[in-house]
Amino acid sequence: MKTRKQPGNKLHVKTGDRVIVVSGKDKGKVGNVKKAMPQLSKIIVEDVNMITKALRANPMGGVQGGLVRFEAPINSSKVMLYCSKCEKPTRISYKVLENGTKTRVCKKCSEQFDV
Repeated sequence: MKTRKQPGNKLHVKTGDRVIVVSGKDKGKVGNVKKAMPQLSKIIVEDVNMITKALRANPMGGVQGGLVRFEAPINSSKVMLYCSKCEKPTRISYKVLENGTKTRVCKKCSEQFDV
C-alpha cells in the first residue's frame, strides 16, 4: 500500500503578493493572493479559477438562493511571483539585509518584495 507524502508547509508566496498563473486554464492571468493555505499547498488568487455553485435559499439563515461565482483554491506550484519592475514572472531568492532581516528579492533585477 502506498503512503501519501505530506505536503510541505512552506510557500513561496504570501497573502497580498502579486502573482501570475503559469499553467492551467487561467494561464497568463495576474492577480493578488487573497488567502494562503500552507498545509494544503494551495492559494486563492483574485479572479483566477472562478467556479459557479448553485446555492439553495435559506430564509432562516438570511441566505438568498441562486448561482454564486467565487474563486476556488489552486496549487501554489502553478503560480510565480510577478515582479512589477521587470513586468515578468520571476523566481525569488532570499537576502539578509544589514539590519538582520531576511527579505525576498527578484532573481532578474534584485527588486525587494518584502519592504
